[in-house]
Amino acid sequence: MTTSIPPSWTTGRSPNGFAALPAGRAGRIGGRLMRRMNGGQQRELLDLLGDAAAGDVLEVGHGPGVLLGLLVRRSAVRRIVGVDPSQDMRWLAVRALAWEIAAGRVEIRPGDAAATGLPDGAVDLAVSVNNIAIWPDLDAGVAELRRVVRPGGRLLLSWHGGTEPARAARRLLLPEEQQARIEDAVRARFAEVRRVGTRRCTVVDARG
Repeated sequence: MTTSIPPSWTTGRSPNGFAALPAGRAGRIGGRLMRRMNGGQQRELLDLLGDAAAGDVLEVGHGPGVLLGLLVRRSAVRRIVGVDPSQDMRWLAVRALAWEIAAGRVEIRPGDAAATGLPDGAVDLAVSVNNIAIWPDLDAGVAELRRVVRPGGRLLLSWHGGTEPARAARRLLLPEEQQARIEDAVRARFAEVRRVGTRRCTVVDARG
């Protein structure tokens, strides 16, 4: 049975399953491609975080678990929760991080931006890489992440872009109107908000 994928807030149409809900053999191959293609962007995000990658962390839409693996190597990070709606992506992340999961430093669970399953104020930092444009409801996602981020915590929402977008990602860049809408949704809930361009990413960075 095919799982219905809700329309995204950016297009009003259901995104393709390869991006939104990878499944089966094709989904696992896609996850490995994501690991290869998105790793550079995730390292740029980690550089942007600097010493702020500490405490308890949530990643929304973790895919095959590349950023989870980078974060867990930071000694200042206590515990990481990854949520993803794709069972196959969760499987890839569990495979990649089996030791860290067994040690209690990483937890992988089903969920998405609007339904993380976490209690209020559960994390110091929430991050999302290359999935905000396919969320069904931007405001619901930002509101949920505001709920689970502790007062004074940080939120980073990253998407393809930056000062030198990868050629393969240029067709995925968001128009200024949609980038401004993301900023507005975050600004309504966080005290300090800025838009930052790394080499390959456009990031909305919020604190408060």
